[in-house]
This record gives sequence, structure tokens and C-alpha cells, in this order.
Amino acid sequence: MDQFHIWATYLIIAMTVIAYASERWALELVALCSLATLLALFSLFPYETGSGPIAPADLLSGFANPALATVLALLIVGQGLFATDAMDGVSRAISRLGGSSGYLSIAITLGLAGALSAILNNTPVVVIFIPIISLLAAQRNLTAAVGLLPLSYLSILGGMTTLIGSSTNLLAAGVANDEGVRIGFFDITVPGVILALTGALYVFFVLPLMFRTRSAETARTGRRSGAQFIGEVQLTSNHPFIGMESRAGLFPELRELMPRLIMRRNTSIYPPFEDVVLSGGDKLVVTATRQAFTRALAGGSANVGQSENPEGGNSRGPAAGYQVAEVVVAPGSRHAGRTIRNAGIETSYGVDMIAVQRKNRMNRIPFPEIRLEPGDTLLVGGSETALQNLKDSHDLLLLEWSAETVPQRHKAGIAVVIFAAIVACAASGVVPTATAAIVGAFAIIATGCLTLQQAARAFDRQVFVLVGASIAAAVALEKTGGAMLAAEATVHVLGDFGPVVLLSGFFAVIAVLTNFLSNNAAAVLFTPIGIGIARAINVPAEAFVAAVIFAANASFATPMGYQTNLLVMGPGNYRFSDYLKAGAPLVVIIWLTFSIVGPWYYGL
Repeated sequence: MDQFHIWATYLIIAMTVIAYASERWALELVALCSLATLLALFSLFPYETGSGPIAPADLLSGFANPALATVLALLIVGQGLFATDAMDGVSRAISRLGGSSGYLSIAITLGLAGALSAILNNTPVVVIFIPIISLLAAQRNLTAAVGLLPLSYLSILGGMTTLIGSSTNLLAAGVANDEGVRIGFFDITVPGVILALTGALYVFFVLPLMFRTRSAETARTGRRSGAQFIGEVQLTSNHPFIGMESRAGLFPELRELMPRLIMRRNTSIYPPFEDVVLSGGDKLVVTATRQAFTRALAGGSANVGQSENPEGGNSRGPAAGYQVAEVVVAPGSRHAGRTIRNAGIETSYGVDMIAVQRKNRMNRIPFPEIRLEPGDTLLVGGSETALQNLKDSHDLLLLEWSAETVPQRHKAGIAVVIFAAIVACAASGVVPTATAAIVGAFAIIATGCLTLQQAARAFDRQVFVLVGASIAAAVALEKTGGAMLAAEATVHVLGDFGPVVLLSGFFAVIAVLTNFLSNNAAAVLFTPIGIGIARAINVPAEAFVAAVIFAANASFATPMGYQTNLLVMGPGNYRFSDYLKAGAPLVVIIWLTFSIVGPWYYGL
């Protein structure tokens, strides 16, 4: 065992983690530096293993890792579900269960996800619930960060409770069986449930406090979303609003769209609307929030302009990739003082005028007759290219952060079918999960649920570089014997303190290393070591196999520790330090709990 290469690998991993946690440099830069250092180390100072030297191909194998391909493909599939509002109905049903509390709605969802993880693989469970939690957070003006990392952690905790809850459990049980130790389906359930419940208390009651400030900032910036815009809806043939009747002076079926004026031929109808039935050709001047206009566009009940439909509407909603954004009429703008009809904004920029917002009250007049003023905020829609062209305008100031793609709701059924097929294939084992995920990602794009540009944005380069570099470190740690050295040192130091302390120390070593090795690699590597220790000190081998299973699953402290951690990293906008701050205490809690429960349950 070459001490130089082992300690050099330890040093590189330690320096990499410190650099990640400091956040002084971009995560991708640190990951590439770590990878480059490892490549240089084993190229300048070759290390011979039983099967030959550690080659660059070994260190770069992470970039072709099936787990990485699976995560990236599932991120694209998840974006497809989000972009089609496929989970909108589910999220609203859960939201109603939670009442007025957004946190309660998210907590119900997390509890369901944790329970499902006991019988389903963690990865598809997390993919199912990412868009649901993202929508719940958006509906309640919360940041998705408050629910997505807890989702990953609870799915891991739930997966600890049965043999099929995680591939890690099955791998460890398979290796143990080869060593003559049989682990049954429910043999880990009692200690697993205790660990899961203990960890869940931390996740539900402590973890949200860490992201409370971020939630508050989101809520403050989200308040603007309640501002009212004025727009026009033209009732073209087959429009869903045709035939609606007023009741008590209102149109309850219009929900979020509040009519201010109905233009019928040359007649203006003002509220309260008594005995009015909407008919084809009517033009409704309505007030609504930006979100309401976006939902109306997605459902095909609002107009997207001449570029989409010469009759002024599109019953199926706008085309894929259609975005809405806010622009401000600049002081001195050539459009100021002109009516919307004569401003020429649509023809000049190739966008659709959807609505306008003004601080002072506007008279009830037809939408095209509204005269624009400096400071007015306009809600416009168009392709990504058209909106990007607005950047060069000195007359209209594009608020870039406001650009948002309109959901393709008419594609929601297709997205659900594709996703259900991926989950079914992954759960049944008919095809490998990586195959199902990649084929599903292609289907999401090919069917128009996502454009190529949207799919490219869903591809997280941080995840790609981070996983590739971390697997290089794991390969170096395993092949140089660094992981084995840590286990042997634990036995040497703690062996004289009895089986209880030795079991606890063994668990701690695996729990630390699993956050840098893959959890499956940790399970395969340490199961035979654990069984050997148990037989050497004459205690039940099941105790040490359980320690390997639970410790290998305790990959909470780094994003690369577990696939589900990587899946939520982008949607939750998490930093590396978030995983350390939130996950390291959970690793300690699980370790301490097992240190008490393990010896009791296995009679040590």
C-alpha cells in the first residue's frame, strides 16, 4: 500500500471540500482544479494496482457514468413536467389540504414522498415530487429551496426502512449473501424506521429554519406578482368564454380575470353586468395579475396576437418556447403619448402586447385606446429571440429577470405518459434506469413538451462537472487503498473498546466516506470488511451489515453524495455550503441514533 498516493489523495479531497465550502471560487472551477490535480498526480507519479496503473481513463470515467447520465436526463424530464404544468392539478389538491399554510402543504408532500421511498426507488420518487414542490412554493410565494433538499433527505431516510427502498440496500445485502450472511426484506425495518423518524424530526423542524431567510426574500420579491395589469380578451369563434352568463353582476367562471368593460360591436357594457351572456365577437377589457394572464395564455383563453392566430386567439395556447416578460416605457420613449393601437410595438419588435400596468388609475376605455406613459409596465409575449431583441431598444427597457416561458398545458398529458413510462420501467427493472431516462428525455423534446433551448437550460453543467470530478476522487481513494486504510485504522484504534464502540466508529467512517465515494461503492467495499470484523470479535454479522447499509445511505453532506441530492441542486438553487450546513448535522444525528439503536437491536 503506497502511503504517498494515499495521503496525496486525502489532501486533494480535503482541499477540494474546503474550496467548495468557502465559495470563493466557482464550483465548476474547483471541480476542474481537483480533476486536473488528480490527473497530474497519477501521470507524473504512476500508481500500480493489481490490474495495472491508474490511468487517465479511470479518473475520467465519471463523465460517462450511467448515474450522471440518468440525473441529467431526469432533470430534462422534470423540466418537461414543469413546462407543461403537468403537476399543477396535483399541487393544487395538496395545497388545499394544507389550507392557508404553504409550509403545511409542503410538509404533507414531503411525508408522502418519504413513505413512497420505502417501496420505490428514491430517484423516481424525487423526480415525481420536484415539480409538485416547486409549484407549491410558487403558489405560496416561497422559495423552492425550503422543500427540495428536505425532499431529497426524506427520500433517502424512507429508503432505509426496507430492503428494496434503495439500490444501496440491495447491493449490500447481495454482497453479504455471498459471504454467507442473509438479510431479509424486513430485517432492517425496525432500526431503519427509528433512524428515519429521528432524521425526519430534524428535516421537518430544523431544516426549514436554515432557508427561512431565503424564503422571506423570495416572498418580498414575489409580492409584486400580485400587481394588477389591464389587458384585452377577444372572444373569437369556439372561445371557451362564449356562453358564460353573469350572476349578481359578475362572471364567477372567469375566476382570476376581472372584467372592467365589455365591447360588443359599437356598444360599451360597464359593470355591474346584469343579464349579460358573453358571445362571439365580444372584447373583454380585464384586470388580472401577471400569473393569471400567463395561465389564461397557457389554457388558450387569452390572446397571443396576430403572430399566433390571425383571428386574434389560439385555442390551444401559444407555441412551444413562447415567453412573457415585462418591459418599461422609458422616459423620452417614442412610444410615450401614443395609444397601444398606434404605438407600433408589435410590428417593430415582433412581440404581442398582452397587458399594461400603471401606478395611477386608468379610465374604462378599450384596451387599444390606452395611451402609454413613461414608467408604464407592459406585459409582452413572443419567442425568446424576439424578447432578446428588445435588449437593444432605448424606448422599452426589458426586465430580464421577468422572462418566463408559458406552460404548454395541451402537452401535459403527453409529458405525464412519458414520465409514467420512465417510472414504470425503472421500478420494474424492464430496462436500466439510465436507458429509460435518456429515452424519456428524447421523447419530451421530440413531442414538443420542451424546446431544445429549454432542455439545454435544464442540463446542469455544475452537476456534470461536479460528478465527473468527484468520481475521479472516489476512484483514486478506492484504488490506492485509502478507503481500506481508514477502515483498518478504525478497527486498530477502537478494537480494544468493545463491539459497541467499534460498531459506532465503523459506522462513522463509512458515513464520512460515502459522501465522497458513491453510496453503492461504499456498500460494496465495506460490507465484506464489516462481516470480517464481526466474525473476528464473535458478534452477529447482521449488526455490521446494517451499519454498512445505514451509513452508506447517510450521504447528506455533499451534493455528489447521492443522486437525489444532485437532482434538487439546480431547481433549489443550492450551494455546496448548503449541503454541508444542512446535511452534516443530519449525518451526526443518524450516527448517534444508530450508535444507540444498533447495539440494542442486535444484542451487542
